Amino acid sequence: MFDSVLIANRGEIARRIIRTVRGMGLRAVAVYSEADADLPFVREADEAVLLGPANPAQSYLDQEKVLLAAKETGAQAIHPGYGFFSENADFAQAVLDAGLVWIGPAPEAIRQMGDKINARNLMEEAGVPVAAGTREPVTEPAEAAKEAARIGYPVMVKTAGGGGGIGMGVAYDEESLAKAFEQASRAAARFGGTPAILLERYIERARHVEVQILGLADGTVLALGERDCSVQRRHQKVVEESPSPGITPELRARMLAAAVRAGEAVGYRGAGTVECLVDADAQDFVFLEMNTRLQVEHPVTELVTGVDLVAAQLRVAAGESVTLDATPKGHAIEFRVYAEDPKRFFPGPGKIAEWREPAGEGVRVDSGYLEGNTVTPFYDPLMAKLCVYGATRAEVIERARAAVAGFTVTGPKNNLPFCAELLDRAEFVSGDYDTGLVSRMRS
Repeated sequence: MFDSVLIANRGEIARRIIRTVRGMGLRAVAVYSEADADLPFVREADEAVLLGPANPAQSYLDQEKVLLAAKETGAQAIHPGYGFFSENADFAQAVLDAGLVWIGPAPEAIRQMGDKINARNLMEEAGVPVAAGTREPVTEPAEAAKEAARIGYPVMVKTAGGGGGIGMGVAYDEESLAKAFEQASRAAARFGGTPAILLERYIERARHVEVQILGLADGTVLALGERDCSVQRRHQKVVEESPSPGITPELRARMLAAAVRAGEAVGYRGAGTVECLVDADAQDFVFLEMNTRLQVEHPVTELVTGVDLVAAQLRVAAGESVTLDATPKGHAIEFRVYAEDPKRFFPGPGKIAEWREPAGEGVRVDSGYLEGNTVTPFYDPLMAKLCVYGATRAEVIERARAAVAGFTVTGPKNNLPFCAELLDRAEFVSGDYDTGLVSRMRS
């Protein structure tokens, strides 16, 4: 086991990783931008290095500065968290080339799964169900129209190399396809990705369900249950829960087995997630994508399995054997607390005048801010993750109502009122919901 870890991230995920790193008796090194100098993660690390200005390109995404910080502090390993460098195969390779330990899967696995078309084809070859779609990149509107006619409308249009729902759109006919294709192409150019577009058959009334996998040092791939991530705005997750209330035990078994095959197909090591779309009516599923990193919503899996996923990542990266009982017990729900307008979901940064976190049985809060801190416009507006655990889903919903009511944030706009509204929505409470839930709430 290495003795020091540099966390190449910020905010709540940096705090969460620091907690486990120090709990294991290792030294935690933080890096930060000028905008984040007063945030808790900087103080809580054993050592912290200023990278540069707020602009991520000059701080968190400056590869040379991050590697230099590791060298100067004597850090032996780098944990990327999520976002930033977490799914950057070139950075992972640079870490290894510098003689450091990369806490994540092999660069080649990241590269293979980073291209959605390549990932689809690999998964299909491995026996993982995929939706009808394109096996080659689509770069021209006329080509897209031809492929859409072959697949059959409606189709989902998305960038082959994008993530987080960026640029995604649904086309129901040739006219809307042209608009969706242009939107996805612009998004690909804006975020520096491949100009290639992927088309897939769109599933109406779909649930977004993902399986947490853990690839061990000996090559074994484990499935640690699933998470339902169907509560989304703009194709981005807001609330996640485990287990999913919308799948049968038989479907769950098939999804977990497919996720293990997916991990084995790329020789996966460490924590990763196999994301699927579930046809709630047919009780069937198809592969969506694979995230080669720790997920924002990993706490719900930790709560139902009792497994510290960050500790598991560290042990796998160090080559240690990992023995664990991953049988899920009980139920957990995570609410992402954003600095955003709870109606239109536009970012609303600002200085935090008051910050009071809820407590109580089954309540866990992973936060990146404290009273007096400022949520700046430079980064994702996620302030905290409110996680609630209980023996049953009904118990968790009751506890969640109290926890949301007891979470006070003043200063920045925040989406806690939306969380309270969701917990009173009959569709969510029943468990019979899909990815269109938030749109229906705002229609």
